[in-house]
Amino acid sequence: MIIDGRFHGPDGSGNGGYVAGRLAGRVPIDTVTVALRRPPPLDTELTVTMEDERGHSARLWDGERLIAEALAGAIVVPPIAPVPFERAAEAAEKFRTQENHPFPGCFVCGPDREPGDGLRLEPGQVGEATVATPWIPERTPERELVWAALDCPGGWSFDVAGRPAVLGTMTAQVMDVPGAGERCVVMGHARSREGRKMHAATALYGADGRLLGRAEQIWIEIDPEAFGR
Repeated sequence: MIIDGRFHGPDGSGNGGYVAGRLAGRVPIDTVTVALRRPPPLDTELTVTMEDERGHSARLWDGERLIAEALAGAIVVPPIAPVPFERAAEAAEKFRTQENHPFPGCFVCGPDREPGDGLRLEPGQVGEATVATPWIPERTPERELVWAALDCPGGWSFDVAGRPAVLGTMTAQVMDVPGAGERCVVMGHARSREGRKMHAATALYGADGRLLGRAEQIWIEIDPEAFGR
């Protein structure tokens, strides 16, 4: 497996949700938990190993360095309720006024990405500890792009501009993918904080209100200058 440099989050590191989705695609079960152990390197030949005979557990390696591992997961709490697309679009205006984006080149939420290059999601506040962003994919996305879309809104439900964080663990269930040009809404909700660990949830809804995917996450607060060393 190679993570193309286009799909980065922090500079020099793969976007957590995208990488998790790529690895989860090797595990043929409905709901998958992916734990990211190290920053995923870009443009590097990585090895995937299956860890049980049923193929329900996989690991991603850079040589002898464990990058991530995936196994069967479960989500037991109800998904975050959606807001209308128009309200998500209004919330995106608040995101655009954010300063000090910790990773402005992020494939998912980076404001420095050109249209059509990154997803350019803009999660803005719609309620206490809750954000929403519109998403209109230009083409029918692969499932790993749904994982990516479910990633950053969870972090933005906390104040990651002031206290940068990266995805540590993500449990996701993808029921379906949106169609090209479909007006979707991605929700993010901050559940709790324990020191440097932040627990968040995200959900993706299609134009007709159907639930396309959902995730539970653990984010880890970091020092951006030290990240990846």
